[in-house]
Amino acid sequence: MVSDLARMIDQVSREKAVEQDVLIKALEEAVKAAARKKYGPDYDLEVTFNDELGEIEVFEFKEVVENVTNEHVQVSLEEAHRMDPESEFGDSLGIKMDTDKFGRIAAQSAKQVIMQRLKEAERDIVYDDFKDRQGEIINGIVQRFDRGSIIVNLGRTEAELPPKEQVPKESYKQGDRIRAYILDVRQFSRGPQIILSRTHPNFVSALFENEVPEIPEGIVQVMQVAREPGGRTKIAVASKDADVDPVGACVGMKGRRVQAVVQELRGEKIDIVTWHPDSAKFICNALAPAEIIRVIVDEDNRSMEVVVQDDQLSLAIGKRGQNVRLASRLSGWRLDVNSESNYNKTLKDGYKSLLELPGVGEKRATDLYEEGFRSSRDVADTTVAELAGVDGISEKGAEKLIESAIKNIDEEKARLDSEKNTEPEDTALPDSNKSVSEMVSDGEG
Repeated sequence: MVSDLARMIDQVSREKAVEQDVLIKALEEAVKAAARKKYGPDYDLEVTFNDELGEIEVFEFKEVVENVTNEHVQVSLEEAHRMDPESEFGDSLGIKMDTDKFGRIAAQSAKQVIMQRLKEAERDIVYDDFKDRQGEIINGIVQRFDRGSIIVNLGRTEAELPPKEQVPKESYKQGDRIRAYILDVRQFSRGPQIILSRTHPNFVSALFENEVPEIPEGIVQVMQVAREPGGRTKIAVASKDADVDPVGACVGMKGRRVQAVVQELRGEKIDIVTWHPDSAKFICNALAPAEIIRVIVDEDNRSMEVVVQDDQLSLAIGKRGQNVRLASRLSGWRLDVNSESNYNKTLKDGYKSLLELPGVGEKRATDLYEEGFRSSRDVADTTVAELAGVDGISEKGAEKLIESAIKNIDEEKARLDSEKNTEPEDTALPDSNKSVSEMVSDGEG
């Protein structure tokens, strides 16, 4: 027959999802604490749970001695024989104690220890359950609001969605269902802290993983995500199967898959682009829907100048520079977008500046241009050794060219400064000389 205590342990174990061994150990510690409170620290006590009887047993141990100096831990041979006729000097006798004698205060102490151990066990279980779920999407219900944070009820525990992880345009009220990305799981003395996010780029990746079976199957891979939460996201995808179009897989039949993600993100625009190992080709994909005419790559500075047709410039840049800014983040390259007419004008002006250098005719200017020196500024910024590598230019000639280029640039700068000082100031006009890349990095373009 199962005892009331055993039945209670089983019930609590199921309700709290705590192992029975943990409960029994907590119960043993609690009863031992109660006994210590009742009898003091001098007793040698042992507390165990008897599985067969389904009850807690408390034993006090006493050593059989000739002369008793401490009756709490020692017993005479004569008294020991009354309990066990075969007792001898040096034996340790276990004497079962009556737990009913512990009293109300001791019982209250036992209850407190049990409750404390239960809470600790529950915290450990919750932490163990969530520590490996970082990076997953989880569903919850908005419980309350705390200093800007949204406290989300996950069932067995709560999670926090901090203000910085919330999309500015989104609003929630108590009782709303919410999906979020598990950003971090931390263990504290008061319990685990689960941090959620709806702004993290990986939230978008995880949403696509839920909607596109080819991603968890490993056929389609999310290579990179760049996101401005609430506005626009660019996601680069690749396929390991030549027969599977990664963009088509993510869009889905009639756009159902991508629309499911857009709906969860409450209308956030999503551009799905094909990843390419060639950085220039990848940039062309990333700047879609704008059509790219030319890409000039600067590997050393990890930057690219992108040239588009005049009527495509605003499309490539995007509203407030968003399109090129996201493409830059997606690729990891600094981008400078230019129209075809401006680019051609820059080339002509650069070639003209080469012709203005002393001793440089059309052939020399063409040789310099073909070696990558597109303007007198390029000449001024180079070294003698690099410039002497151009066919027909000696080290001495290179020194003179560099000096002349620096002199021309300084004179041009002085002329522009002089003109600027004589012009009336108009603070209402924007800086029309600012490049697209500068505008993008400033967040104004």
